[in-house]
Amino acid sequence: MPTTKSAPAVNRLITALPSAERQRFLAGCERVTLTFGEVLAEPGSPLLHVYFPTESFICLTTTINGHTRLGVMLVGDEGMLGISLILGLNLSLLHASVLGPGQALRMESAQFCRELELSSAWQRLLKRYLYVMMGQLAQTSACNRFHPLEARLARWFLMAQDRAHSDYFHVTHECLAQILGVRRVGITKAASMLQKRKLIRYHRGDIRILDRGGLEASACSCLRLDQSLYAQFLESTR
Repeated sequence: MPTTKSAPAVNRLITALPSAERQRFLAGCERVTLTFGEVLAEPGSPLLHVYFPTESFICLTTTINGHTRLGVMLVGDEGMLGISLILGLNLSLLHASVLGPGQALRMESAQFCRELELSSAWQRLLKRYLYVMMGQLAQTSACNRFHPLEARLARWFLMAQDRAHSDYFHVTHECLAQILGVRRVGITKAASMLQKRKLIRYHRGDIRILDRGGLEASACSCLRLDQSLYAQFLESTR
């Protein structure tokens, strides 16, 4: 299936910087193409690079009992991978892998730390972004506990669509089951219900969003809360 992009290749965190600092920061970045399934960080390992997705998105997962992973966050052009560096910690807490392939901006961690020291604007911006991440993580925890799977799956599809900037993306039932912490049969049933109502088309891991409005009506309220929190964050940076 063809992928139709609906937004330019930018990262909103970098865009929120003052012009002069933004240009200096971009000069130190390299543009890379992230591939599906590429592992960018492992728990307890040093962060060699920070990543600012522009057209791609990254799935952050936490490990349970040493082998089972649970999805905790998606990072797209609204954010970055490597936020622990603003706390002075060059270690990853979470496993990070590419779920939506595409372009990203990358910078070596040591250089990024130097940029932080030089830029009070970056420090203020990323502290606010960290606050947003904390709020979204708390919301996801509550969502996983209290909301039905079909509503959670609809929310996840919308989050992926927003970060892919496309109504099409690829993710398997097995991967979704791992991310949402449920059995694969539960994902199959929930996706089938959404497809039966003509909200999505799903075949062998290829997902097409057919009716965003209908999918938003089926999703839990956590999606709107996440969007509201990020909108407040962006407003506070102006």
